[in-house]
Parts: sequence; structure tokens; C-alpha cells
Amino acid sequence: MLIVTGASGKLGRMVVEALMHHVPAERIGVSVRAPAKVADLADRGVRVRRGDYSEPDSLHHAWKGAERILLVSSNAAATGGDPLKQHETAIAVAKEVGVQRLFYTSQISSSPDSQFPPGRDHAATEKMLASAGIAWTSLRHGFYADSMLAMNEKGFESGVLTGPEDGKVAWTTHQDLAAVDALLLAGREIIDGPTPPLTGNEALDLTDLAHLAGEASGRTIGRCFVSEETMVENAKRAGVPAPAMEVMVGYYRAARAGEFATLDPTLQKLLGRQPVAVRDVFERMFG
Repeated sequence: MLIVTGASGKLGRMVVEALMHHVPAERIGVSVRAPAKVADLADRGVRVRRGDYSEPDSLHHAWKGAERILLVSSNAAATGGDPLKQHETAIAVAKEVGVQRLFYTSQISSSPDSQFPPGRDHAATEKMLASAGIAWTSLRHGFYADSMLAMNEKGFESGVLTGPEDGKVAWTTHQDLAAVDALLLAGREIIDGPTPPLTGNEALDLTDLAHLAGEASGRTIGRCFVSEETMVENAKRAGVPAPAMEVMVGYYRAARAGEFATLDPTLQKLLGRQPVAVRDVFERMFG
């Protein structure tokens, strides 16, 4: 049984759909906090069970018979929770149920010294995996292109992308990452430990994005630089929660430091095609 956690989320659901191209639905199980959200998967033959990283008993039931498990990283930090505690619980339960290999959705910023808070959490989780005594693969995803769209939604609407000085980022689509995650989870390829960076073929900063978005939309989209302090003041006035603000500031600092800029051919090699380009993302968005 191949288990996908977080299957009610965008990445997890895409992984399940991609996995069905590799194995029969009966070999796939999903572990979600709200099974009703993925009831349609049960209708297609997928085993659907409730599993919560904060409740070990639920994971034991959801992961019974698991050969390989994909741990989609916890977003508990967004609401003041402790993702590392949840990951620690998940890894312990996976070992107890006898899983052969654990997969974890990490990111290319993974480092104990990252200026991006999630990057530090990913590094800490990889350290847990390395000491767990079971085979593991950490999927070092490129920065999600959808996150770029969400972070700059107001800017695309107003025609000005505003923020502090940034840096190049290897934006990568959920679609491409899910396809490769599924391929590895199905055992078509084996990578031990952290994967090479799983990124698209281009690294772009906000100025680049403004140019490409302008071409795709047929509008003029500019780039306005503000200080980090101004950004924080504006975020406070808008009621942005402290954890989200910490991630926002960390993003710009990490981008300036080049933490998201690495390009690597591994994603293209595993896909067997060119990764989706940001230009194509904008064409779909504005088309």
C-alpha cells in the first residue's frame, strides 16, 4: 500500500491522481484529517482513512499495511502550531507500522541556517529522517509557482509588484512536482536522502515576473521597491498574523541570499519533458 498524506490539499491530491498512472487504485491509500473531502477517491477504489499528525492512533489505523508513505509537510506553523512535533510523531508511527521508505516534501531552502523559517523546519525534519533507521527520500521542491501568484495577487491586479529587494527564484509548478513525487513514491526511480533540487528551468525575480505578466496580460505591470520596514508596517496595518509576517520577511531575505535560485536538471530528467515555464503559468492565468 502506498500512502499519501494531505490528499485533500492541492499537492497531495495531484500526487494521488498522478500515482494512478503507475499503480492500481487499490494499492493507494490516503490519510486525511477530513475524509469527507476526498470521498470521490473512495468511489474510485482508493483506501480513504482519517489520519492526523497530532493523533498517533489515527495514523496507526490510516497507515496500516503501508509499504511507502508520502509525508506532506505540516502547515501547523501558520496557526502557531509546532510542525516539527507533528513530523516527529509521523516518523515514529511510520517506523512502528514497518514502512519500507518514507518520502517527505521538503524545499530547496532546506538548511539549519536558512533565512526562510520553513527552510529551517525542513532541515530539522530531514535530520529526524536521517536518524530514524529507515530508508527515506526528502523531496527538495522548487518554490511553488502558485505561491508566487498568491503572494503577488494584489500586485497583478493593481499593475505594480511591490516589495523589498528580492532575488532569483526557481518557480516550479505543483503539476510537475506531483508527477515526480508520484513517480518516486511508485518506485520507478530511487533516490536516497535529499533529492537534488527539483526545479523548473528558469530563475526569476519580481522584475522578471512583472515583465512576463505584462506580456501575458497585455497590460503594463511595474515593479516598485520598498524597504523591509515599510513592508512590515503595511502588513501590520492589513492585519497579517505574526507567523505569516515572519515567513514573508524571511522570503525576501532568503531570496536575496540566493536560497531559491538553484537550477538543476533532475526534474526535467524524471519528467521526460521540459518543466512548465512561468510564461505558461501566466498565459493560463491571463488567457
